[in-house]
Amino acid sequence: MKADVTTLEAVSAGTVDLADDVFGLEPRVDLLHRMVTYQLAKRQAGTHKTKGRSEIALTGKKFVKQKGSGGARHGDRKAPQFRGGGKAFGPVVRSHAVDLNKKIRVLALKHALSTKVKGSNLIILDEAAIPAPKTKELIARFEKLGLTSALIIGGAELDQNFALAARNIPNIDVLPAQGINVYDILRREKLVLTKAALESLEARFK
Repeated sequence: MKADVTTLEAVSAGTVDLADDVFGLEPRVDLLHRMVTYQLAKRQAGTHKTKGRSEIALTGKKFVKQKGSGGARHGDRKAPQFRGGGKAFGPVVRSHAVDLNKKIRVLALKHALSTKVKGSNLIILDEAAIPAPKTKELIARFEKLGLTSALIIGGAELDQNFALAARNIPNIDVLPAQGINVYDILRREKLVLTKAALESLEARFK
């Protein structure tokens, strides 16, 4: 599969070959859904916590007579029904992560890439580098390319001037090649891959 290469100035810079087994698949929504669920569950901190009745610092002394009070037979102020008592069945510190086979994760990434190709939302850049970290100038270049919502994937190391200029632009994400992931691909309209990113992906899927 052939794809056109462009520069940041929206000038043609030749073509590249895209692997059909990576960019030419018929996207499967079920795989993408499972992968996004996996990513979002894994990023949850799971640090929510409430105190149970065994963790409350209140007296355990029986505070009312067993009989004759006209009320219930309570024996502990730490019971959940009292103000200041422990929470019944409250959240505890835990991991929200779910298991997902590595082969499924790899396949989901391929389907996410294929989704962008099928929707004509994949752009191949010659390189993501600029001489000075000027956000205004970078926005002008993005306008030429029609980028208003995009994930830009660079090589193993990002050009610092480009990263600094892009980080303050709304709906524009910049990641190194090793940071590419399904969730970030799907949450932006366009996917922009540099030649270096393509080489990294080819090596990753070999």
